[in-house]
Amino acid sequence: MQKLSLTQSLSQKLSPQQIQFIKLLQIPTSELETRIEEELEVNPALEEGKERDDGNTDSDELDDTDNELNLDDYLRDDDYVGYKMQGDGDMQGDKDELPIATTSSLNEQLMAQLGFLQLDDRQTIIGKQLIGSIEADGYIRRPIHAIINDLAFSQNVETSEEEIEQILSKIQLFDPPGIAARDLKECLLLQLERKSVKTNEVKHAIKILKHCFEEFTKKHFSKIIKKAGLNNEEELKSAIDAITKLNPKPGSASGGLVKTQYLIPDFIIANNDNKLEIALNARNAPDLKISKSYCDMLDSYDKSNKKDKKLKETVSFVKQKLDAAKWFIDAIKQRQHTLLNTMEAIVNHQYEYFLEGDESKLKPMILKDIAEEINMDISTVSRVANSKSVQTEFGVFPLKHFFSEGITTDSGEDVSSREVKNVLSQFIEEEDKKKPLSDEKLEKLLKSKGYNIARRTVAKYREQLNIPVARLRKEL
Repeated sequence: MQKLSLTQSLSQKLSPQQIQFIKLLQIPTSELETRIEEELEVNPALEEGKERDDGNTDSDELDDTDNELNLDDYLRDDDYVGYKMQGDGDMQGDKDELPIATTSSLNEQLMAQLGFLQLDDRQTIIGKQLIGSIEADGYIRRPIHAIINDLAFSQNVETSEEEIEQILSKIQLFDPPGIAARDLKECLLLQLERKSVKTNEVKHAIKILKHCFEEFTKKHFSKIIKKAGLNNEEELKSAIDAITKLNPKPGSASGGLVKTQYLIPDFIIANNDNKLEIALNARNAPDLKISKSYCDMLDSYDKSNKKDKKLKETVSFVKQKLDAAKWFIDAIKQRQHTLLNTMEAIVNHQYEYFLEGDESKLKPMILKDIAEEINMDISTVSRVANSKSVQTEFGVFPLKHFFSEGITTDSGEDVSSREVKNVLSQFIEEEDKKKPLSDEKLEKLLKSKGYNIARRTVAKYREQLNIPVARLRKEL
């Protein structure tokens, strides 16, 4: 027997305007112009240009028109189709759709080299499939059997591992050296075997990679000397020098085809006689206005036949576009206001640092501190901190650079974890590379400086700094 029940619940949903603001807030300055151009293309009621000098803006005229005109005479609620902003949808789904640096295609360069091989049509299809499987760093990580399946299903080409390996070996002779390798060992060996002159160092390096790769990655030098049949540490050092000069990511050096992408700061801070002045990058303040012709168009419809069905549809379209233009301009202004408020709060919190650029002056600061100061949600501050940068007199920095946890010293003073990381980096930089400092010894050195942190915290900070363990820092 079926039963019907009625339940009442409360839920929060973002309005279209809020979604628009969030999306505009999280994109950096370099992408804002493109987003505005897209909006100008899809909305004829939005125009470039400054507001009128008489103090009465076009958006004000839109509000006046709304007050004078009762759209209920034109439309019922079920006739109105809300304006759908470009890119609306599941916020969770497109959270990763952030700007990506553009580069020239390595694929194009490899395809051009493929054309120089005397391959038949079938082999060319296989070659193109292999090149298409090469990742951005230059490696092919897709298993051979999976590539065979790809060719069978997408190209209707039946092949074997032997044929794939044969064509792959030809592609691995392309430039840049090391391209299309399946792992680091193969990548380094491909580069060494391309050397026109096989010196003793190169020969020893090849032998080490072929027979002692595991020992090489773990820096077990004594085992390498014995297993590779080397005479002394000097031969080992020369061979390792030859290996370390190779490129572990050949895809990042695609013949100089990578385009340079310049970092455009969102904020600019100037120091005028110890008084810090904050300014938004001019690109964050575009001149946008509501189209007067669209406002006039809506006003003229008020004087026409209100029973005409086509007229109702036209009014619906015009009103949607005017609303969308006003929402977009308001979202841009709200973006500017939020950015400035956030940056001012950060500068106030780290004032001494911004005066001198001395990282030891950085104070502990977390997202919650800034969110409480500007009376906004932590997620809003996070969106600003994760995608924006600031230009200072001592460099351009991402905003997240200024956030760090606090640590209490022996004297009871709170210091930034970034300061501790700087001291840790200095200890490691100055260590004897033949006897690197263990995490336990680093812990004792930090405590001698007054930083009371545990060994596991030392390990955590070291990993965050991308510094390997002591054994892997060892040098001959």
